[in-house]
Amino acid sequence: MELKPEDYGISSNFRHWVGDKAEDYLGPFFFYMDGEHSRTACRVEDRHCNAYDSLHGGIMMALADYTLCLCANGGEYESVVTVSCNNEFIAPAYKGDVVQGRGELIHRAGSMVFARCELHVDDSIILTSSAVIK
Repeated sequence: MELKPEDYGISSNFRHWVGDKAEDYLGPFFFYMDGEHSRTACRVEDRHCNAYDSLHGGIMMALADYTLCLCANGGEYESVVTVSCNNEFIAPAYKGDVVQGRGELIHRAGSMVFARCELHVDDSIILTSSAVIK
């Protein structure tokens, strides 16, 4: 299923990663690569919100994992798995917000990749994350 970022009020320089049903169900999520670094986005919809009407932490962590894995595979193929992932929740996001991820490749050692990311709404950080990806 091909999803268009413009249909979610997200810039057309993002694209949809075809083939991950979980990401489509939880998101949809969109990305582009900025060199070795990933940039991701998701529009918060009512179905993404928890009992407090803010973005559910599980959706935040899924978007962070998506962002981190794209650092590992360069947006080219999907043969990566998350070995460990640490997340710190900083602030909420709400229905209508566009959450953007900024992933940074820290180190590549053989088959292991160390990466970190921040999720933002506008200029506010809502989550920080780091991971080891294989």
